[in-house]
Amino acid sequence: MDTKLLSQAMLKFILGFLLVALLVFVPAGTVDYWNGRLLMAVLFIPMLAAGFIMYFKAPSLLRRRLNAKEKRGEQKSVIACSGLLFVASFVLAGLGYRMGWRQLSHGVCLLFAVIFLIGYALFGEVLRENEYLSRTVEVQAGQHVVDTGLYGLVRHPMYAATVLMFLAMPLILGSVYGFVIMLGYLPILAVRIRGEEELLKRELAGYAAYQEKVRYRLIPYIW
Repeated sequence: MDTKLLSQAMLKFILGFLLVALLVFVPAGTVDYWNGRLLMAVLFIPMLAAGFIMYFKAPSLLRRRLNAKEKRGEQKSVIACSGLLFVASFVLAGLGYRMGWRQLSHGVCLLFAVIFLIGYALFGEVLRENEYLSRTVEVQAGQHVVDTGLYGLVRHPMYAATVLMFLAMPLILGSVYGFVIMLGYLPILAVRIRGEEELLKRELAGYAAYQEKVRYRLIPYIW
């Protein structure tokens, strides 16, 4: 049992839980924020389960997922901008609850919670299909092109899953304003994909042919 890996994973989980809780409940002025509790449940319960599955079944994948240190300047900027979007979206949602701004109905928020979980399930399937996934843009030793399963439909199914998840989160919180801010994730993601594909085409054997085989990046027949 790799206790160091387990400790690192649990520490990041706890810090992430506390950070999101602070960003959501402090602006709301209360923990009696139904939407906030719903988001915490759908975000962190599956995350904890997935973490333990990776720990016991694929520890090397978990180790790569815990590595979030980008080495390329452009990608560092992308990560920083994404982080600012999350902070702004969550804080605005909490403030909206405190100030009594228009909130989506509980039924609509539950619908987007289901959509979020669908995105989580797709993300989990991508992790199962591609053992080389990391949180940084890099080519690893022994890496090869994966072109089956979801990768046979689009070149970046992990990012497609994150679009569902990230855009659903402010709507789970009941905040249309937070959703508008989170739309900024789309151009940021496009920049990340462009940089990643340039790297993969240059350094990963067979990726150029894969681009010809699978024409779409995120959404079949659209982009």
